[in-house]
Amino acid sequence: MSRRHRDGRTLDLLSWQPPAVVKSFPPEKVRAASLRSTIAKAISLSMKECSLPRDQIALMMSDWLGERCTEAMLNAFASEARDDHMPSLVRFIAIAHATGDAQRLLQAVAELFDLSVIQSRYVPAIEDAMLADQVEELKQRQQLKRREWKGNR
Repeated sequence: MSRRHRDGRTLDLLSWQPPAVVKSFPPEKVRAASLRSTIAKAISLSMKECSLPRDQIALMMSDWLGERCTEAMLNAFASEARDDHMPSLVRFIAIAHATGDAQRLLQAVAELFDLSVIQSRYVPAIEDAMLADQVEELKQRQQLKRREWKGNR
C-alpha cells in the first residue's frame, strides 16, 4: 500500500492556538531575587528580542523623550549588577515604546499587583462578561426573593 502524501499548503486545524490575550515574559526568564533584578531582566530580554540594536533604541528614546539617552544607560538598566541604576518611570515607558514591547514590560510590573495588561480593544468584551455576571447574580437574588415572598402567603 502506498503512503499518502500530505498537502503542505493545507493548515492543520487542530494545531491552531488562539493568540495570548495577556502577553508576558516567560516566568523562568525574568525570575529573580529582587524586584530590581526582575525589572533589569525584563528590560534586557525585551532589548535582546527587539530587532533594533541598543544604540538605535537609545536614539529612539532620545527622540521620543526629547532628552539624551545613551547605549551605556541602557546597558546599566539591563544589568542586574547595577542595582544603583534603575530607569525612571518615564524612561521605562520610553524603553517600552522604542522596543515595541510595551505589553510585556508593563505586564511585568502589573503582575506584582495581580493585574493584567490587555489591549484596549478587549475592554468591551470584559465589560460584557462583568455585566453578564451581574445579571446572573441579580437573577439568583430575584429567585430567592420570589421563593421568600411566595412562601409568606
